[in-house]
Amino acid sequence: MTSRFAPPASAAQFRQLLSGFASGVTVATAVDHAGRPYGMTASAVSAVSLEPPLLLVCVDHAADFHAILSRAERFALSVLAADQEHLSVRFAADRPDRFSGVPHTVQADGLPLVDGAAAHITCRKWGAYEAGDHTIFIGQVSDGRLYERKPLLHYRSGYTTVCDR
Repeated sequence: MTSRFAPPASAAQFRQLLSGFASGVTVATAVDHAGRPYGMTASAVSAVSLEPPLLLVCVDHAADFHAILSRAERFALSVLAADQEHLSVRFAADRPDRFSGVPHTVQADGLPLVDGAAAHITCRKWGAYEAGDHTIFIGQVSDGRLYERKPLLHYRSGYTTVCDR
């Protein structure tokens, strides 16, 4: 029996198609069991619900941050500002101590927040759901702050920002 549906797009085609969708760039952060800060660049972030306030962040199973976030009860997002492209590159790299030399503030609950960001959002982990080669982590937003800074955007496999307004 033949399927009436087309086969799934290849990974390369899917990546190319999604490059036309401008997305904000964040550094997702959490701490390990010893209280050490970990983070990774994440652009697969989205609002889920207003009541309660939920968001999602998707993390590749192969990422070192996956194991940290799987065990964490809380996590944070630093929405990078237009002049923080270098931090996006740094936190996307496979390196052991991405926070070394990076200005950041540690909150009372231990979560690290990247200084100079366009926004900070802190969450209590609500749930985790396997989806292909990623896990969708849902967080209930507990706090945050918006700053008067233009955000960094990822678009067409590169970086840009918003127009003046």
